Amino acid sequence: MRPVSAAMTILVASPAVLPFPPVDPVLFSLGPFAVRWYALAYIAGLLFASWYMKRLVSTPRLWGGQTPSMTPGQVDDFFIWSVLGVVLGGRLGYVLFYKPGYYLTHPLDILRLWDGGMSFHGGFLGVVLVCIIYGRRIGTSLDRMLDLGAASVPVGIGLGRLANFVNGELWGRVSDVPWAFVFPLDELQLPRHPSQLYEALLEGLVLFLAVRVATHRYGALQHPGRASGVFALVYGLSRILVEWVREPDPFLGYFAGVFTMGMILSLPLCVVGVWLLLRSRREPA
Repeated sequence: MRPVSAAMTILVASPAVLPFPPVDPVLFSLGPFAVRWYALAYIAGLLFASWYMKRLVSTPRLWGGQTPSMTPGQVDDFFIWSVLGVVLGGRLGYVLFYKPGYYLTHPLDILRLWDGGMSFHGGFLGVVLVCIIYGRRIGTSLDRMLDLGAASVPVGIGLGRLANFVNGELWGRVSDVPWAFVFPLDELQLPRHPSQLYEALLEGLVLFLAVRVATHRYGALQHPGRASGVFALVYGLSRILVEWVREPDPFLGYFAGVFTMGMILSLPLCVVGVWLLLRSRREPA
């Protein structure tokens, strides 16, 4: 983190700070029950993924004469499995990757999902495990299952990042760019990169379009592992890029004074992406 004195210099030198939009993270409340934009982003992302996967398996030209990985009915069944994989994997990933010491002494707090704390990389591993289990049940390989997920989940990731922005969390580092925001929960009240919006653009829109071009123009679904390879590589590179302007978690800080946990977890994803792309070249079309 930059010294406060340097950050204050940036604040003085950057008077044109954008006002943070007055959007309540809670859409509405009914007694103790609150509906939050963050939860709605997860739900909308999962529903879109299910709908889009059914569109993919119902479009024969994308498969080049091969049998699609799933039937539309199997996609509906897989939806329940994927919800469990995303939620449980995302939560356990956050516990293990980001705050293992805290949750070791406060194990019951692991169940407090309403307090926030989800990890994309943990959710990704949860979905991989679900794909292995469900794929074996229906006789479909892991890479073919992952290809469908890779094509459909970027929209949900983008919506989740927009919800992070609405919550005023996971903000960027102090900056003097003209589109910097002062986030309400920032104790220092300094202008910062809206890194959540950068991630929504790169991990949501750009990632979706990259996989979409691969599946609809270059027949990626005809080569097991190719769509998921594009997803892993583009997501990993996008996350590493944004991490350079994203404020690291205060309880972790920097590793070796430079790297963040997000960078460390994304680097293996890039390696896996390259491996999947190379491997898909050897698969018969």
